[in-house]
Amino acid sequence: MAIIPCGSTCVAQWGIRPQFIVRSYVPNRITTTQSRVTCTMSYLGASSSSLCSRDSFPLLSYMGSSQTSHRRRGARFIVRAESDYYNVLGVSRNASKSEIKSAYRKLARSYHPDVNKDPGAEQKFKEISNAYEVLSDDEKRSLYDKYGEAGLKGAGMGMGDFSNPFDLFESLFEGMGGMGGMGMGGRSSRSRAVDGQDEYYSLVLNFKEAVFGVEKEIEITRLESCGTCNGSGAKPGTTASKCTTCGGQGQVISSARTPLGIFQQVMTCSSCGGTGEISTPCNTCSGDGRVRKTKRISLKVPAGVDSGSRLRVRSEGNAGKKGGSPGDLFVVIEVMPDPVLKRDDTNILYTCKVSYIDAILGTTIKVPTVDGMVDLKIPAGTQPNTTLVMAKKGVPVLNKSNMRGDQLVRVQVEIPKRLSSEERKLIEELADLSKDKAASSRR
Repeated sequence: MAIIPCGSTCVAQWGIRPQFIVRSYVPNRITTTQSRVTCTMSYLGASSSSLCSRDSFPLLSYMGSSQTSHRRRGARFIVRAESDYYNVLGVSRNASKSEIKSAYRKLARSYHPDVNKDPGAEQKFKEISNAYEVLSDDEKRSLYDKYGEAGLKGAGMGMGDFSNPFDLFESLFEGMGGMGGMGMGGRSSRSRAVDGQDEYYSLVLNFKEAVFGVEKEIEITRLESCGTCNGSGAKPGTTASKCTTCGGQGQVISSARTPLGIFQQVMTCSSCGGTGEISTPCNTCSGDGRVRKTKRISLKVPAGVDSGSRLRVRSEGNAGKKGGSPGDLFVVIEVMPDPVLKRDDTNILYTCKVSYIDAILGTTIKVPTVDGMVDLKIPAGTQPNTTLVMAKKGVPVLNKSNMRGDQLVRVQVEIPKRLSSEERKLIEELADLSKDKAASSRR
């Protein structure tokens, strides 16, 4: 690749077919939006043409006339050499069809992604397949010999119009077990497979069900493979044919010529819906290959789940298309709160109230837990807002049911607002005893 900046002169080397790519953008310091326009312009002409003359390429002359304009707009030209399909296959320009086919088969075996695991193997395999696609067709080869890749695009045969490289590979090795008897066939059929989407279900549990776990039977609605057409989407007794609109690619390319060059847009083929095939749709599934059905599933919820926990049930989601893998079912847990017990991760919080007499003298009270009512000893002299720990009375640790949190009991000491005359007299006597005790301790 050679980069030619927009200066006062332009330099190009003969012997390659350049593509001019103009990327123009205007930076804006005030807004965060940056406008970008990208276009591709192909230059066609004999070797005697003036590549960078002001008359034959006015846009190039205009953009290159000012260095200041170049810096301000950030425009640049990139000259990229086209692929030489003869060099890709390693054959001469006057090679026969049999030589081209033999060269392709040899290279395809070496670079097929199922055999060659190098990172660039698949891209190389596609380049080899594209080269063979052109050179094995007399019409395409003639256009390529005269005008290069630009000639193919000008005739409506852009790179996106080539056949699926794996379909091409399978057609050449058909009857040989794929990959020359190595059992590597079927790549093209797998490439059309679409995995099914995941399905979601909201499950509401009460507090104790979430703490100790539970088995639930839920009912879900999902897409399942159509039994009438076995998931093919075609009416039984009919066979699918390659879509003539997109040539089996599932995509079509629309081109528009503008002052900046030819703009191309890739869109899903409207005739086949992106499948690359045309068939009589199945009456049951309307050609989708899937129908929506209801199914009951037995679900085991582990102990320790909480609101927001997700349980994954593999392969219980929507069915895939064309043999694609089914999606998964995700069950989202929502736990109803308990009116008395509060949860803090694996611990349970509870607040109890005791009288000031019980706090002074100590007592034993009944405390609710997830295991039922349990006796809790309040030690003598317990201070207000003291937290007592009931070990292993909390929530089991998720996926570790033998481990549990604690229940934390906060003690609130109640001070009476009104006292009877007898109670007041006793409290005053207690106060006098406390004063005498304090005075004697100071002596």
